[in-house]
Amino acid sequence: MADVAIRKPALAGRLGGSATVRLTTAPAASRVALRAPAESLAALSSALGLPVPTAPKTSGRAGARSVLWIGPDEWLVIDEDGADLMTVLSSVGAVHSATDVSHRNLAIIVSGPGAEKTLAAGCPQDLSLSSFPVGAASRTILGKAEIVLLRTDKDTFRVECWRSFSDYVFGLLAEAAEDAGH
Repeated sequence: MADVAIRKPALAGRLGGSATVRLTTAPAASRVALRAPAESLAALSSALGLPVPTAPKTSGRAGARSVLWIGPDEWLVIDEDGADLMTVLSSVGAVHSATDVSHRNLAIIVSGPGAEKTLAAGCPQDLSLSSFPVGAASRTILGKAEIVLLRTDKDTFRVECWRSFSDYVFGLLAEAAEDAGH
């Protein structure tokens, strides 16, 4: 049997931040892109162990699992403990589509009093606490990259991006964090 190469995690060893912002790579998580009609949400919520949100720009969380509203019939499910979400969702008898995107995405945590200002350097969305409160989630852009943004605390955001854009996204955030620190 041939040796299997171990993939070096994207952004391994990368550090960023300033006096007011900290950039860290989130630990690996399992992720599923979920699509479903409204009549399937009760069964999906039961299987996932938390209500699938139905309002724009919202999310739900139970333990290490989050479900982010991405569009009228689309959600991103993230399990920070690495649970096998495909097995969880395969038992649901209701109509839905689930695609494992765990290896496609990674997350960068942007935290500290300058987090909002750092993200605003490349994101056109109003990220003020009144417009984007804790628990708010949105598919948006950062510079030229599509991201999914989740506000997890007053001064903390989770930036989900495709692994292939992670170097660009991290670099943009690192430059913006330096500016936010001045």
